[in-house]
Amino acid sequence: MSVRATTRDGASAATGRDGRVCGVARAAALLGDVWTLLLVRDLSGGPKRFTQLQASTGISPRVLTDRLRDLVDHGIATRTMYAEIPPRVEYMLTPKGVAAVPVVEALRAYGETWLVDETCDRAFAVRDADASIAGDT
Repeated sequence: MSVRATTRDGASAATGRDGRVCGVARAAALLGDVWTLLLVRDLSGGPKRFTQLQASTGISPRVLTDRLRDLVDHGIATRTMYAEIPPRVEYMLTPKGVAAVPVVEALRAYGETWLVDETCDRAFAVRDADASIAGDT
């Protein structure tokens, strides 16, 4: 994954006309893929195995391998292999990755506020009804 974003005319979006680096463009180039954001979301809960990440996101094994490699290569996550049979590999966010979690949380809040459809409305209503029955409200 390259962190160099380009505009339609081929100009670099990572730097402005004044030559300064655009943090938004660089962060979007690194984190802007839906799969990458979902992986950061899932890894924010602690170390996860490949199969756990695949199950929680529905991502294909090939794409998951590519995204995890990119996260490790860019210092967002670490890959730890344990000498067990069968081999166990876990991925975990680094401090740089943990710093990206508020971005994912902001996207979640935006999506839940502004991008809710009827299906989501019904799901939230059922969840809220279940919580009130259980006495959680």
